[in-house]
Amino acid sequence: MKPTLSYLRWPLVFTGAGLALSFWLGQASTGTLSGALTFLTVGAVLAVLEISLSFDNAIVNANKLKDMTPVWRQRFLTWGILIAVFGMRIVFPLAVVSVAARIDPWSALKLAAAEPEQYAHVMHEAHISIAAFGGTFLMLVALSYFIDQDKEIDWVRSLETRLRACGTIRGLEIAAVLLLALVFSAALPQGKSAEFLFAAVCGMVTFVGVDLLGQVLDRAEDTRNLAAGGGFGAFMYLEVLDASFSFDGVIGAFALTQNLFLIAIGLGIGAFYVRAMTIMLVEKGTLAEFRYLEHGAFYSILVLSVIMYTQSLLHVPELLTGLIGAVLIGLALWSSIRHNRLEAQG
Repeated sequence: MKPTLSYLRWPLVFTGAGLALSFWLGQASTGTLSGALTFLTVGAVLAVLEISLSFDNAIVNANKLKDMTPVWRQRFLTWGILIAVFGMRIVFPLAVVSVAARIDPWSALKLAAAEPEQYAHVMHEAHISIAAFGGTFLMLVALSYFIDQDKEIDWVRSLETRLRACGTIRGLEIAAVLLLALVFSAALPQGKSAEFLFAAVCGMVTFVGVDLLGQVLDRAEDTRNLAAGGGFGAFMYLEVLDASFSFDGVIGAFALTQNLFLIAIGLGIGAFYVRAMTIMLVEKGTLAEFRYLEHGAFYSILVLSVIMYTQSLLHVPELLTGLIGAVLIGLALWSSIRHNRLEAQG
């Protein structure tokens, strides 16, 4: 059996190249060392956030890949990484920018590449819509995780046990987010208020649609039979699930930066690690040992969502946003390691 570090060979290579490219992009965009270091930090945080948010993705993929034929398993692990990196991490953010700024995708790409100042202006004009849409979607993702009566493991017990008990109240998370959206929209000027509310409702509808899609895929008997067959049906099944898992990470990236290329680099690095974890889980037959890492990721999502709402009123430094997420995930990882040590000691 291969050693664990051998699974990280290509992700580490891509990490080095991606971080170097992030540093160069920051230098080219800002012309300062501090700007380059900020881009480097944000790129690294995006990668860590994507890995943490997609950990469940790796587990689901591993469970499905066990039943796939070797040919289609290899196709998923090769073609799938191309779809994950260039599809969800590049095409989808470009689509979000296009819709938010009301320009066609090609124009958005040309602005991002050739006219960064004009691109930044367009993004600034659309920042309220992006903040409302992304903040709403992320807040619902986080609250749906914590407000769940079937949730078994608590990290911050005093808080999470209360939230878990609220899981019996149907639609509580939607009502809470809608109320917060109304509060923030009331603080905006009249024209911007309607824009914020419309984008927030679109984010809510998108969340419900993605959740419904996941339930349909889980419950449809014919889809499960195709997945069990281990061929093209299984491949498509996993790709749709992969896209669903990736959605929150892509939206969350806009809380850290609005630079399309930095988003693609950071999330692309994370995608390589997710694929490596999937392969390792399949070949070693093991699951995650860090029980609180997922909690840290969802607390990070919740903080990001509040920051995105706040950005509709005032500027929040990207570096501060990234550091908060990194600290939360780091604390969750430390707590997981500590729990494992205490359990080993009896």
